[in-house]
Amino acid sequence: MSTITSSGPLVPSAKRRTPHLVAKVIGSAALLLAAGAFVFLYVFRYYLNYNAAAFTDPLRGAANYWSMRGWLLMHMTGGMVALLTGPWQFWTGFRARFARLHRWTGKVFLCSVAVGSIGAFRMAIATTFGTAFGAALFALAIAWVTTAAIAYYAIRKRRVQIHKEWMVRAYVVTFAFVTFRAFNDFGLFPRFTPYTERAVTILWASWVIPLLITEVVLEVRRIRSLVSSS
Repeated sequence: MSTITSSGPLVPSAKRRTPHLVAKVIGSAALLLAAGAFVFLYVFRYYLNYNAAAFTDPLRGAANYWSMRGWLLMHMTGGMVALLTGPWQFWTGFRARFARLHRWTGKVFLCSVAVGSIGAFRMAIATTFGTAFGAALFALAIAWVTTAAIAYYAIRKRRVQIHKEWMVRAYVVTFAFVTFRAFNDFGLFPRFTPYTERAVTILWASWVIPLLITEVVLEVRRIRSLVSSS
């Protein structure tokens, strides 16, 4: 009787977990697919065509990209690694089964953000796309390094839940580079002119709006958790 009683609740529990597992797998796969497509289309070309003509192509680059290629590659490489390692941080099963690997990928993600943001700060100061675009890129770099730094500080203080939430924020900001390209090349924004004003608008929208949505979701989850525990 005791065996039957203890095994009864396990079936509905497993059923409840399955939809969440499927959603997480699909979500992680979608993030990795979008990140991989972005890297393939917009990042690899600089490594595969390492010359002044490719870096300064007016359709894909900027006039000073070749002269500042070290900073640019620092920014792109850090962002690329952060994009590809970030989704693995949010899969609970992966964290539980491969705890050591999870910690190492987390360290790689945070270090990549640090490297990428340094390059972003330098590129923002020296941009040829105008002061407004430089200010928007500088603000994005601040948000990027700040969210990652708080996530790191939280885990150092063993505040796991706070760490998780700030890692989510950090990846949302990281994903802004993908969002920027999606808005600029495939959304409604290409119809907006002139290009400089459009680029500034998209750059702000690519991280401010997703981060706002993230904050709402995190707060709703927190409120529901407090209500259910009261």
